[in-house]
This record gives sequence, C-alpha cells and structure tokens, in this order.
Amino acid sequence: MKDTVKIAIVGAGLGGAAAATLLQKAGFEVEVYEQAPEFSRLGAGIHVGPNAMKVFRRMGLEKELEQMGSHPDFWFSRDGNSGEYLSRIPLGAWAKKEYGASYITIHRGDMHALQMSSIKPGTVHFGKKLETLEDDGDKVQLGFADGTRVTADIVIGADGIYSKIRETLLGVEAPTYSGWVAHRALIRGENLVKFADEFEDCVKWWTEDRHMMVYYTTGKRDEYYFVTGVPHEAWDFQGSFVDSSQEEMLAAFDGYNSTVQNLIRSTENITKWPLLNRNPLPIWSQGRLVMLGDACHPMKPHMAQGACMAIEDAAMLTRCLEQTGLGDYRAAFELYEANRKERASKVQSVSNANTFLLKQEDPGWVYGYDLYEQDLTTQSASVSTNP
Repeated sequence: MKDTVKIAIVGAGLGGAAAATLLQKAGFEVEVYEQAPEFSRLGAGIHVGPNAMKVFRRMGLEKELEQMGSHPDFWFSRDGNSGEYLSRIPLGAWAKKEYGASYITIHRGDMHALQMSSIKPGTVHFGKKLETLEDDGDKVQLGFADGTRVTADIVIGADGIYSKIRETLLGVEAPTYSGWVAHRALIRGENLVKFADEFEDCVKWWTEDRHMMVYYTTGKRDEYYFVTGVPHEAWDFQGSFVDSSQEEMLAAFDGYNSTVQNLIRSTENITKWPLLNRNPLPIWSQGRLVMLGDACHPMKPHMAQGACMAIEDAAMLTRCLEQTGLGDYRAAFELYEANRKERASKVQSVSNANTFLLKQEDPGWVYGYDLYEQDLTTQSASVSTNP
C-alpha cells in the first residue's frame, strides 16, 4: 500500500467504486480504502435508471449490466387492498428510446462486483477502517485502525450515512430515525411457482401509510425481491438490522391483496431495517475533503434513486476535476456542488415524501437526465462554464 497518494477514496461501495473507475479512466491516480475485510455479495435488489446507465456507459459496463439485470416493461403502482392499478409508467424499450438508456433491476452485489472488477488492480485496499483524518492545508493525513497511515492530496468521502469525512467537517451527529422500517427478502423463483398468481416484473403496492416494492433481480428471473416501508414508532434494536418473520409481515400487511400475501408466504428469510436520514447538509466539501452519495445526501429508498445519485455524483466530481485539474481542487469542489446540490436535494426530498410514481406522471426529469450533456455552471468557481 502506498504511503502517499494523489486521490484517496474512503469507501468502496457503489458510489466510491464508480468514482474510482471514472477518475482512473480520466487519468488520475486513485487509491480506495474500504473498512470491510473483503468483497462480498451484500445487499439485495436495486434499481438502475437510465440516468445512471449513461454513466455506466462511460465506464464501459453498460452492456454487461444489461445482460445481468431484469428489464421491466413497466413500473406498476397498485392499490394494496384492491389491486387496482394507480399508475403504469412505461419502461423497457420505450424508456430506452425516450431516455437514451435501459432501466434495469438487479442484485446490488452483482452490480457491485462488476464495478469492482473495473477498478485498476491493486488500488483497492480492504480492512482499512478510517479512524483519524487531518487536513493540514497542504496534505491530508489518514490513519486506519490497523495502524497504517496514508498522506493524500485530496480525500473523497464515499463512506455512507455514518461518514467519517462528514463527521470531520460537521461534527459528530447521529442520523435521525425516520419512523419507518424496511422489511427485505429475496425469494427464490422456484418458491413462486407453487402459487397460481402473476408476479409482475416491477410493482409497488401502496396503502396510505405503508407500501411494498417488488421486482426481479436477475435477467433469468430466478430471484424476486421485496422491500417495504412500514411505520414503526421507535427503532429499539441493536445493530443495523434484525430478523423478521412471515408472521410479522402478514400482520403488517393484513388486508393486503392476495398476491402480496403469497409473496410473504414464499419467503425463507426476512430482515427488518431502520430507515435513517439526515437533513440537507450546509456543505459538501471543505479544504481538501469532499463527499458524495449517502455521506452528503442520504435518502429513503422510496424513489429507487439513492445509488443512482451517488453514481451521478461520482461522474460530476470527475468532470469537475478533469476541468480544473487536481491542482485547483477547490474550484473543482465548488463546481461539483454547484452542479449537483439542487438535483440531489430535489431527489432526496421527493424520495423522502414517498409520492414518486404513485399516480400517473412523467418521470423524465429523473430518468431522462444525462449528466454529460449538462453545461457546468457556477457563481463562485473561477473556471470556464463550458464542459
């Protein structure tokens, strides 16, 4: 492991991995530090909208993702009790033509593995839990729990809602509990065939105070996933999640359509997670430190855009550093925040409100966005406004 690096990325999740690939492709020297001891197929399902697929195109990963993922023709919203369709949002071939890229659902771990394979070998360092961080103006000193230290020109915090970089910039503050929990389960396709039912490719079941989002995570349709949003008065458990059960789920979704009941009865393992949040942050960068993704704008998963926003952040930060050069990182960070904060904050707000696609609407402002077609504009950075 190098003792001195140009760009240190803390966190090798989806946003951090995207930043590493894009920055390395742009010619920057990048090293990534991840606290997990090794890579593993973590998480479950994830949506990748056309807005993020256009970034994967620049990474050279779009085609492989398309082959791995499921391609729903619609996002259906349905009344949880009656089953009535509340909206039919066209995706599939229509979205590819209208928005310029595919809309896929996929297992997060499969996408993450593909992303990790695109990072330069030897530049991802596992078992590196960041403990100390000091920006002395000339360099940043990073100290890890294993006793190793690194000096970097700039540090990118892609370390999630409990970000050490955020803590360094804004002080220690726990994220707020939203009052909702999410039940999650992966269902083997073979478990569904015992029910004479139609399990749609991508459907969200809604009632006034709770919902269930369901979709396939592979192109082979051998893995079906659901994630819920259910009110829970207080998060009173230790750890990031606890085990749940069919009985708890059936009680939470009592009265729901029989298809939802059948899904619950198809499960083998269910977990329950608190949905955490933070208010919009006053700054995304300071000195030689900058944040992306959940470190600076965590959001409830109700819009299926959290990971997409982190990937967009990585792409925009790369564009800005390419334009200014690493030597003028302050201008790059100003440019990055000026061109990301409004969009990310809007998505955060809409996602937290949990209204997206409940009724028939045009999601083009989300899915049709092409980060590479946006003019870079700022009022404070002394750089050209042309990309």
